[in-house]
Amino acid sequence: MTVRFGNNRLAFYVAVFLLSAGVLGINANFASIFEATFKSGFVIFALIVASLQIFAFLLSLQWSQPRIENALYFFFGVLWLAMGAWVTDIIGHVQCSEVSGRVPAKDGREYAARSYCNQMKVVQAFSWALFGFFVIAFIVLNQLITQAKRFGRYDINREPIRGVTPELPWYDEAPGYYNQHTNHPGGVMPYGPGGAYPAGYNGYGMQPPMSAGGHSVIIQPGLNGLPPTVTQV
Repeated sequence: MTVRFGNNRLAFYVAVFLLSAGVLGINANFASIFEATFKSGFVIFALIVASLQIFAFLLSLQWSQPRIENALYFFFGVLWLAMGAWVTDIIGHVQCSEVSGRVPAKDGREYAARSYCNQMKVVQAFSWALFGFFVIAFIVLNQLITQAKRFGRYDINREPIRGVTPELPWYDEAPGYYNQHTNHPGGVMPYGPGGAYPAGYNGYGMQPPMSAGGHSVIIQPGLNGLPPTVTQV
């Protein structure tokens, strides 16, 4: 992946980690206060989703492929959509500043209703924010995959999204390296790091095309990243 894509992906991961950790912390506190069946098991569902989210992203930070990240973004986007809808159904449009009294907790204890309301509002906001992040990430990732395929990376979905050589480019960038197993009809394109040509490369080969005596050379640029066509007439 290119440097810009790597930095933006890392920023997305950090934002998701922080929001998921916030949801996990609040619901861990609820789990210690309320019964497991509180609000029809909402606390248990929230703990599972947030924990699974953090665990999956820790794994994908080490190794992943575009097709795997696509599946992760879609899967967790659906889960956070369900979370946001559920917590909205529970807390609704309640104004926490107007809430008073106590909420029954386990072991005969009680919990401040206003504190409970405020924390549920945070869970609601974080859940919808995470859903929005995953929708945006899913769209951006698919656009970058399509762009890489236009440059000849037809197997980009099965290539590592992290690695020694750049993989996915950011917008208006070319992929950094073209590996040897690509199905590019013209073979391996000689791009260097960052999509630049290596020193001495003139765009048609390391040596300029030579024409035979009495012939002319016609060079037609390739489309969508394909190599140019050189024809002698």
